[in-house]
Amino acid sequence: MLLIGSRPTVFCAAGDRPSPCIFRAMSQQTDVADIRIPLDHLPADGRFGSGPSKVRIEALHALAQTGSSYMGTSHRQPAVKDMVGRARRGLADLLGLPDGYEVLLGNGGATAFWDVAGFRLVQEHSHHAVFGEFSSKFAQAMAGAPHVATTTTVESAPGTHPVLAAMSGADTYALTQNETSTGVCMPVARPAGADDDALVLVDATSAAGGMQVDPAGFDVYYLSPQKALASDGGLWLAACSPRALARIDDLGDRWCPASLDLTIARDNSRQNQTYNTPALATIFLLVEQIEWILGQGGLDWAGRRTAESSGVLYAWADTHDLATPFVADPAMRSPVVVTIDLDERVDSGAVSAVLRANGVVDTDSYRKLGRNQIRIATFPAVTPDDARQLTMCLDHVMAALAQ
Repeated sequence: MLLIGSRPTVFCAAGDRPSPCIFRAMSQQTDVADIRIPLDHLPADGRFGSGPSKVRIEALHALAQTGSSYMGTSHRQPAVKDMVGRARRGLADLLGLPDGYEVLLGNGGATAFWDVAGFRLVQEHSHHAVFGEFSSKFAQAMAGAPHVATTTTVESAPGTHPVLAAMSGADTYALTQNETSTGVCMPVARPAGADDDALVLVDATSAAGGMQVDPAGFDVYYLSPQKALASDGGLWLAACSPRALARIDDLGDRWCPASLDLTIARDNSRQNQTYNTPALATIFLLVEQIEWILGQGGLDWAGRRTAESSGVLYAWADTHDLATPFVADPAMRSPVVVTIDLDERVDSGAVSAVLRANGVVDTDSYRKLGRNQIRIATFPAVTPDDARQLTMCLDHVMAALAQ
């Protein structure tokens, strides 16, 4: 099935099981603008986007209250450097990093960090677990890098994750703890039999702060903070093990643009600053979210909260006649990004449009999957009560569209 524009077009491949190959475009039968969700169904906060994600109102108020003492000031002066230091220490505390690990940061987001890793972390051979859009992009970046000799992958279909086993000659293994595009999570662990000096790099962009992790399972845990850490994009942070810090030095003579150079990022990070000017609001909101999670009980608390919120939605989909969790194996279902397939009798685009018209936003599916699907973030900033309210909204909207 392919959705084009706001109206569905259906292609039936040979061998499809017998069915009336008809997608009922409910938006033609019911004007979505006329559907009003009862006020007692609506969540207190209707933001369910997978990134940029919900930023807590309290954090925005705290930023506004700094007045002229923070925003619009030099990033080389104490007000900002103190905030960068709080971000680095807070993330280390949140992840429970052992002695010798360091939190580095720089500009560009997790996408830029793929190139950063290619210059200063991957020696010659990277091996990637690929099971969605973002895990595949890192592999593609390394495959196109002339200074990386070999890039190999183990892949699985969207909705599942592969098993990353040791690969002969691999000096770097690339995992994605939570694939934001599909709502699949995978364990973070060193592949059995991997070379002793091989690094394990984990893309934690939508997992960090909302899912448990054992630092023994990684050498670099990198992220951008616009998802579970409820800030904005354009910044990357990386929790690095002593083994990873040594690799950075080992590859220090390889040519690299200064803005992607981890040796420069490391030296600046140790001074609680970035090589070039960062977005100050992003750093402030990141600190607000990290310290809020720590104040609630840290990752133990956050993990329970996201599991409760996502569990509400999975339970709803498991029992609804018009919905099914996209990820069939419960062990692979993400606690922070919930993907739900809808029956062909209900157009997911129309569902999201009605929700948006009623103030419940960003439930659209990931565009490249091309499925009749909704995608809902259940990061720590999202309350379990709002997840429950969302199921009431979905019941109301889907019933109206399916008439």
